Amino acid sequence: MEKAPIYFVTGGVRSGKSTFAEKLTTQCSQDLNRGIVYIACGRARDEEMVLRINKHQEQREQSNVSWQTREFPTDIEESVKTFDHQPVVLLDCLTTLLDNELFSANTEWSQIQASQVYDKILAGLETIQQNVSTLVIVSNEVLHEYSHFSSVQLYQRTLGLLHQEIVQRAEKAYLVESGMPVMMKGLQS
Repeated sequence: MEKAPIYFVTGGVRSGKSTFAEKLTTQCSQDLNRGIVYIACGRARDEEMVLRINKHQEQREQSNVSWQTREFPTDIEESVKTFDHQPVVLLDCLTTLLDNELFSANTEWSQIQASQVYDKILAGLETIQQNVSTLVIVSNEVLHEYSHFSSVQLYQRTLGLLHQEIVQRAEKAYLVESGMPVMMKGLQS
């Protein structure tokens, strides 16, 4: 089965990456004449996250396209059961998904567990990729600061490996800084 193209969008916190990814997803949807599914990985755990989720929901509601939102903070492969006619999918975001998968278990964090989560996320993305027309993945750049906490180091290492693997598989990769997307991989269209 042919796999859909992946577009990877990353940047720092509040860099404008989600807004850019939503525009990119909308453009793909229009070009391919496909519906849009938004896979939301975030959980409203605190007031700030509630505000961020509400802001993103408002942005999608104000757009001129119809977004179908699916909430999958874990087990993203299950989302394909809700798809119709190979939509364009925006997964927002990989860092939250990794956090949910890695730290939701009440176990000691280990490299073995991180490797299992890494494999699970990549398998989930591949399942989605086989059932859509385009997959846009949003992530965060959180790899710049060294942490003395082993759990944070494990998270950063795993996220860095996921970024490398996904960008290798991606047709296009963007870094968004101050609201400005810079194409890091792919051809300008």
